[in-house]
Amino acid sequence: MSVKKAFITGITGQDGSYLAELLLDKGYDVHGLVRRSSSFNTWRIDHVRDRMHLHYGDLVDQNSLMRTLEAVGPDEVYNLAAQSHVKVSFEMPEYTGSVTALGVLRLLDAVRELGLPARFYQAGSSEMFGLVAETPQTEKTPFHPRSPYGAAKVFGHWISVNYREGYGMHVSNGILFNHESPRRGENFVTRKITMGIAAIKQGRAQELRLGNLDAKRDWGFAGDYVEAMWRMLQQEKPDDYVVATGRTHSVREFCEEAFGYVGLDWQKYVVVDPKYFRPSEVDLLLGDPRKAKSTLGWEPRVDFKGLVRLMVDADLKGQGR
Repeated sequence: MSVKKAFITGITGQDGSYLAELLLDKGYDVHGLVRRSSSFNTWRIDHVRDRMHLHYGDLVDQNSLMRTLEAVGPDEVYNLAAQSHVKVSFEMPEYTGSVTALGVLRLLDAVRELGLPARFYQAGSSEMFGLVAETPQTEKTPFHPRSPYGAAKVFGHWISVNYREGYGMHVSNGILFNHESPRRGENFVTRKITMGIAAIKQGRAQELRLGNLDAKRDWGFAGDYVEAMWRMLQQEKPDDYVVATGRTHSVREFCEEAFGYVGLDWQKYVVVDPKYFRPSEVDLLLGDPRKAKSTLGWEPRVDFKGLVRLMVDADLKGQGR
């Protein structure tokens, strides 16, 4: 039996690192695309780096994608790379569109041009729903993005559907709701909270400045969500799936849970700073994961309280970055 090859863009990110671990444990030959930059940031995968193959390339460089895919010849392609920060997308809308939207097109077209039979996973986002038309959000809920990032992800979703329908490619979209971990980027609100708590407990800070505390999100554990990605590509027919917990909590609730876990009153430390507000806010995201559960047999294992404590513990021990 031949060993399956997987190609992951965004392998050095939160999701990419958890997916790489999962696939390595399943016996895959794992290849990842990394950008060449002045700071080679691989801390999330350093513990498994000697078990995988890394290739230089970029979603804005079609030639690098063609060259790498031809050399690897993957059975499965997971496109997790993106400019993924919502607030940054307002400040860098053109770059966000080039990577997060057109990058999907470049990668899909490279697979098509090379005639690879690879199955393709496209990482969608609950931010595509934006100003939600219904609650909870399902695979049929209309998109109404409220940021350049959300709009770019909508393009990525629909171009994936187009390549699936137009060229018969095995392309699946995962519409993932917020998923966090100790490997979450430091500029995302959940990680800002848990790192802020560690700094306060260790006497390095006296306050934590945040934006909209009323925003509600469906938060899950990234390690659980990458299994759903893999399960999508094991299906005979490609399709689109919402991946979520089906429960929502506000940023305020996250603060209450996280600070309370270490015996602190969050109201004594959290300061609302208008500079962290978005130009247009997404107030409520709540996913309906019934299709993923019934078709893929997927279930989230880590609940909200468990996720918060996992992240707080890691930052208190200095295990995150």
